Amino acid sequence: MDGSRRAARRRWRAAVVTLLAGTLLLTAACSGGDDSPSWQGGGGNAAASESPSPEPTLSTVAVTSPATDATDVEAWSEVKYNSEDPENTTVQVTDAKGEEVKGTLDKDENVWRPAESLEWGKKYSVTVTTPEAEGKNNTTTSSFTVMKKPANLVRVSSFLGDGQTVGVGMPLIIRFGRAIPEKYRADVERKMTVTATPAQEGVWHWTSPTEVHYRPKVYWKSGSKVFYKVQLKGVKMGDGWYGRSDLTVDMKIGRSMIMTVSNKTKTMTVKQDGKVIKTIPVSLGKPKTPSSSGTMVVIEKKEHTVFDTLDELGPEEGYRTEIDYAQRITWSGQFIHAAPWSEGVQGRSNVSHGCVNVSMAMGKWLFDRTMMGDVITVSGTEEKLKNGNGWTDWNMSWEEYKKGSALN
Repeated sequence: MDGSRRAARRRWRAAVVTLLAGTLLLTAACSGGDDSPSWQGGGGNAAASESPSPEPTLSTVAVTSPATDATDVEAWSEVKYNSEDPENTTVQVTDAKGEEVKGTLDKDENVWRPAESLEWGKKYSVTVTTPEAEGKNNTTTSSFTVMKKPANLVRVSSFLGDGQTVGVGMPLIIRFGRAIPEKYRADVERKMTVTATPAQEGVWHWTSPTEVHYRPKVYWKSGSKVFYKVQLKGVKMGDGWYGRSDLTVDMKIGRSMIMTVSNKTKTMTVKQDGKVIKTIPVSLGKPKTPSSSGTMVVIEKKEHTVFDTLDELGPEEGYRTEIDYAQRITWSGQFIHAAPWSEGVQGRSNVSHGCVNVSMAMGKWLFDRTMMGDVITVSGTEEKLKNGNGWTDWNMSWEEYKKGSALN
């Protein structure tokens, strides 16, 4: 082959190679677009690994307390939540069996409160729901477990029981098996509710660290029905102690009986339902052992008993005497009772050791008509009644009494 023909063939081959290369470049340039893995967020290249994750779906509600899966939750814990639509939010709490737990929903505070203390060591589920919102979840769920039964439990007891009928001055009395520190008393009070029919204003008053009383602003209305509920199971009472149990009492207030004793006239005026039904001559405590002036109530009644003050007063002043129709009105030993030995001076002078002496006939008459909680007010003696010496709830003004509440 001559030189000219070989040169022409080389030029043709070079043109073919150039054309093929151009075709490959064009193909590579057109093969990307929507079919490229880098546009799908797939693996195999750096761009794919750096693409952002999808944003989580927002929710209109959230449980804030107890925390999800929390343990050792107190038995009186509330469920707190956030909501974009509080007015239309519902909260359901169920136990491990799926049964709904009764409670009340405060839509102003976004709080669900149990009607009864929760069970020791049990697991509960919470579902909070609001109306649907576009692009957002409208339901959230959570769960928690109540603490195991504590070793340190405080006994809670009521002086009164179901079915009792008492006088218009009777305070409601709750006692604790251990002193309750001041910082925990407000929480204790919040778990003790009183419902009277007809409705009457009243308040709790701490008489000591182990006892709290309740009285209305004025004497109970005769014939009232009174129901009180003490829900202290699981309530904190300080230093690792918790309330042991709940209790309820359903009772009644009887007719009104008010006894008013005047030292000046040496008489007792007895009113029943506002009407005077008897005026009785009395002998009060002599100057050396005066009766207390103040408002008291009948604490207990003993048809027959023995007064023995020999150990307290000694052989010269002390005595041991059988007594009939005794009605205690102070812890220090003042009673209303029959005293046949002083009948000759009753209505004229004071000869007792602090008691309200009446005749045998009047002692029986009173005893047959009075009940625990009936009111007696003594006035004009040399000594004032000390608060706490008996059920002295009515010996204080309403304003003074309210100060004994941990909530005031």
